[in-house]
Amino acid sequence: MSIADSLGRPLRDLRISVTDRCNFRCRYCMPREHFGTDHEFLAREDILSYEEITTITAAMIPLGLSKIRITGGEPLIRKDIARLIEMLRALDAGMDLALTTNGVLLKRHAKTLKHAGLNRVTVSLDALDAALFQTMGDTEHTADDVLAGIDEALKVGLKVKVNTVVQRNLNESQITPIAQACFERKITPRFIEFMDVGSTNQWNYDSVVSGAEIREILSNTLGPLHSVSTGHPSDVAKLWETEHGEEIGLIQSVTSPFCGDCSRARISANGSIYTCLFATEGQDLRSLLRFGAGKQDLDQAIRSIWTSRKDRYSETRTELSQPKSKVEMSFIGG
Repeated sequence: MSIADSLGRPLRDLRISVTDRCNFRCRYCMPREHFGTDHEFLAREDILSYEEITTITAAMIPLGLSKIRITGGEPLIRKDIARLIEMLRALDAGMDLALTTNGVLLKRHAKTLKHAGLNRVTVSLDALDAALFQTMGDTEHTADDVLAGIDEALKVGLKVKVNTVVQRNLNESQITPIAQACFERKITPRFIEFMDVGSTNQWNYDSVVSGAEIREILSNTLGPLHSVSTGHPSDVAKLWETEHGEEIGLIQSVTSPFCGDCSRARISANGSIYTCLFATEGQDLRSLLRFGAGKQDLDQAIRSIWTSRKDRYSETRTELSQPKSKVEMSFIGG
């Protein structure tokens, strides 16, 4: 039986972070000056095991889940990640099971992930230009590594979407080339307004390229775009089509918040449940598990947390007198 929060929003989507570590240092997520060699990442014993993740997920499925997404950090650096996919798939053969990745390890893992039961991947790609890609990701990897992973994922039968975070005076020039690279592969690019996730990415309004501006850039280069309906009210991307039927998504958390339809819960790598991407703190489920809580105990705890939920940060950010400290995106996934 599905449950709803205090604003009537169902619990439909679960995002599970399996690690707080990453092989990139993207400026908008894990800037190196805050996540350098002296940064203290979670100890192994503090991270949820695959069995614990599966137990939590099993308790949440009867509450209305229809989508599960594995995130990080970078989830493909977690050892034997395909085993978790197999365990989650065994819970529900019809569940929509996805994974978000920066893509550089995807070529190596795509086939195994597909065989384990993964349905689809979302790949982050902020630039095709080699120098810009390396600057934004603070990495020695290249966009070609990511494209090779995308091509392998498509080859083995995984569905693929591409996410691009757009920042003013940085990568606007990459919007059209990325869209065209996606169209060549018959996949959907989704362009994301730069968001104030966490407290270390030096976000400000001046750095936001609005969805309307992104759409104008694409219209000027690709021709007129036509709005199309989304699959479900809780889907975050507003969809547009070119005259040739190619699909583009715009995720506009800043200029067109979608809090009213948000149905996402997030589990951090250390086992806390967060009810908003911009939350200040989560509720500890790991301790419940390790003190012997059963499925009924988890059910009651999660019900209590979700039914009390009233988050709508993106709708109220302009009302805040000063920025609040928020959980880092690398800790709970995007």
